[in-house]
Amino acid sequence: MCGIVGAVARRDIVPVLVEGLRRLEYRGYDSCGVAVLRDGAIDLVRTVSRVSDLALQVKNTRGITGIAHTRWATHGAPATENAHPIVSRGEIAVVHNGIIENHEELRSALQAKGYRFESQTDTEVIAHLVHSVYRGELLAAVREAVKQLKGAYAIAVVSKNDPHTVVGARAGSPLVVGEGNGEFFLASDALALAGTTDRVAYLEEGDVVSIGSDGWRVFDRDGCQAARELRTVQTSGTEADLGPYRHFMQKEIFEQPHAVSNTVESVREVTAALFGARAAQALRDVRSVLVLACGTSYHAGLVARYWLEAIAGVPCNVEIASEYRYRTSVPDPKSLVVGVSQSGETADTLSALKHAQALGQGTTLAVCNVASSAMMRMTQLQFLTRAGVEIGVASTKAFTTQLAALFLLTLTLAKLRGRLTPQDEAAHLKSLRHLPTALGAALALEPHIIAWAERFANKEHALFLGRGLHYPIALEGALKLKEISYIHAEAYPAGELKHGPLALVTAEMPVVTVAPNDALLEKLKSNMQEVRARGGELYVFADADTRIPSSPGVNVIRMPEHYGPLSPILHVVPLQLLAYHAALVRGTDVDKPRNLAKSVTVE
Repeated sequence: MCGIVGAVARRDIVPVLVEGLRRLEYRGYDSCGVAVLRDGAIDLVRTVSRVSDLALQVKNTRGITGIAHTRWATHGAPATENAHPIVSRGEIAVVHNGIIENHEELRSALQAKGYRFESQTDTEVIAHLVHSVYRGELLAAVREAVKQLKGAYAIAVVSKNDPHTVVGARAGSPLVVGEGNGEFFLASDALALAGTTDRVAYLEEGDVVSIGSDGWRVFDRDGCQAARELRTVQTSGTEADLGPYRHFMQKEIFEQPHAVSNTVESVREVTAALFGARAAQALRDVRSVLVLACGTSYHAGLVARYWLEAIAGVPCNVEIASEYRYRTSVPDPKSLVVGVSQSGETADTLSALKHAQALGQGTTLAVCNVASSAMMRMTQLQFLTRAGVEIGVASTKAFTTQLAALFLLTLTLAKLRGRLTPQDEAAHLKSLRHLPTALGAALALEPHIIAWAERFANKEHALFLGRGLHYPIALEGALKLKEISYIHAEAYPAGELKHGPLALVTAEMPVVTVAPNDALLEKLKSNMQEVRARGGELYVFADADTRIPSSPGVNVIRMPEHYGPLSPILHVVPLQLLAYHAALVRGTDVDKPRNLAKSVTVE
């Protein structure tokens, strides 16, 4: 969940390090720092402020070799002494993403050798460990040190005695090598190198890499020198610029028509080939579906369960990835295991996928927004959502493109099982192609939603209701509101009101209701009356033909059209806008909400 940048060049690399951190700040912003080698010493600058403040502090710092980091705190509170880089005895500096699970054991052993610890981080054991085994070559020291580490990590290390070398290593956390014109880089994401180089190599699990002024070398987990393919990637960085928008979240909400269009535009027919060359046989044998995901991606899976069972007739189970691997489950070898993740580096989801594979569930599919991610490399089948870079911590366009992908999976399984007629296929594809236009109409509701947000901003609690296919959308709306506005929000299936949540309803508890014109509408209207009878105020997102009138205590915004099975993709948009504008009124940091980070690469 943190960001790493490292560089060796013949020019001053401090601006490159700082710009790389700026592009990675969405991954962690509790603190940041830079260490460069200069005049035989490590020049260290750290701050608990943002990267913009660090840039001012290092404006007179120069160096041709260095590392930098932006942190999301795990071990140790956000404080200068816990900020990275972490230095051992003025000679070794380390930046680290991930968690070292045996750090207490290593700490005790290093203390017995006389090492003094000045931070509360697990990272400090790496710095001291590398120092303790250093015998004149940094690469050899890091290779020796990582043999003793347990957990997930990506690291970059420099030594004052190796002034033209940065050594990196990865296990369970991403790290890439970048190659420029006689200069070389390390980063936790290719985006960090946008504008510097577009030639990158993705390191594999267990790799150790050394970059220097003369090139780079990789050694695999067995200690053998290995080749890693250098690829040209799109790292222009234009998507990391705000343009006319105030926040990245706002920009990404309004990019959803384009993102969904990019995701479905090449689909001319429903075919298993959408999910890879080997998909036809693999999907034909599927007996059930298991979706593994976290957070917003989990909500996408919950929507997909309704689609898969109703349209494709395939039993579906949706598991929170962070829980799945720690319980005894009953594996189905004929199950399609679907991992859903924006980054493809979500540690819990990757671990859950590995666990499912270990249980004999070998047919796996990644639904992901990053083509080169670990998840895309570890699954048998893949579907790339084409949302583009998503910077805002609260996911928006990644969610709607995940839904589009999962709907295509539903249609594919339905067709393979003989449950999709040519007429139905044509109608569904027509709806998918029209989605960008329908999303644009939903975005046009923003002025009405702003007025609601101003009333929401002074509330501390909210309730979200939905039924059937739209209950997961209520969950997603509540998550967005709590993530960025810090208003406590809960979501329930509306039919559950009388089984407990109704006790919370007062005039001070706004109740947001997702009200499409579907088979459950009349049931939902009864649930809304239960709220009104207790003095609760309703905020209803209703389809145009639901005949839910505005009245005292019932505020209604009408959606532009009813969209059948794809209605959840439209109904989530006003909920995103409501959360965004409520957060604006409350003055929170929309793109970087407290205690959160974008890419959750630790368990």
